[in-house]
Amino acid sequence: MSTDEFAGQWQAWKAERERTLADPVGWLALVSLDWLTEQPTAYQGLPGLWWQDDDAAYVDPAGGDLSHDGRALTEVTRFDLVLSGPGTRVRAGDVEVEVARRGGYLIRVHDPAAEVLAGFRGVPAYEPDERWVVRGVFEPFDEPRPTTVGAVVAGLTHVYTAPGVIRFTVGGVEHTLTAFNGKKGGFSVLFTDATSGVTTYAANRSLEVGDADADGAVVLDFNRAVNLPCAFTAYATCPLPPEGNRLPFPVEAGEKTPYEQEALAH
Repeated sequence: MSTDEFAGQWQAWKAERERTLADPVGWLALVSLDWLTEQPTAYQGLPGLWWQDDDAAYVDPAGGDLSHDGRALTEVTRFDLVLSGPGTRVRAGDVEVEVARRGGYLIRVHDPAAEVLAGFRGVPAYEPDERWVVRGVFEPFDEPRPTTVGAVVAGLTHVYTAPGVIRFTVGGVEHTLTAFNGKKGGFSVLFTDATSGVTTYAANRSLEVGDADADGAVVLDFNRAVNLPCAFTAYATCPLPPEGNRLPFPVEAGEKTPYEQEALAH
């Protein structure tokens, strides 16, 4: 592949990434986060009553205009969700209310009129560089390991399944990163490096890695390392990298600190 072809593919990937971030009810549209309690509670601007118990979250529309999966809600609805897994969405007029389980249950409002979304002008990134396409080897554990990691929210933890580690070499030195299962197959790697808190977001970046081949070979394209939602909004509960996933060298590839965070820092 020529340098121009490589750069063109990266530019196409970046454009699609930014289109996804600009989704009217995506991560940049978050305007609130509330932790549910056992007491049915009305939240400002939302119809219905919302609460949780030890097993699930609940909403009583209480005559309000709410729908889920295209169906109007007319009675108490129960949401039994996976810890640290994907949430579900309840429609309330122009906004979507995300229900998710992060320790306890929470609700987050995604509003197409959010200020962060309106002000979004892309994500700064390093220029694509083929030197940051690194070959590695996936080494599976004997059994996948439940792995507890911290979160950007103090006192909160996440639990993910780690099927193994990825070994690779940079500058003649071998490094190892714990890998989680990817959302669409392959692996997801959370990491920090010597650029974290300098030119890239301090808490974490994420890299999707394709499936290993028959010999365990994988490719880590650090040009496609991305910020997690917490880099853009205070209403995210993103995980921190697992222990050992801090690289001692600067990964000068992939997304940098978002413009919004840069402005806050200055």
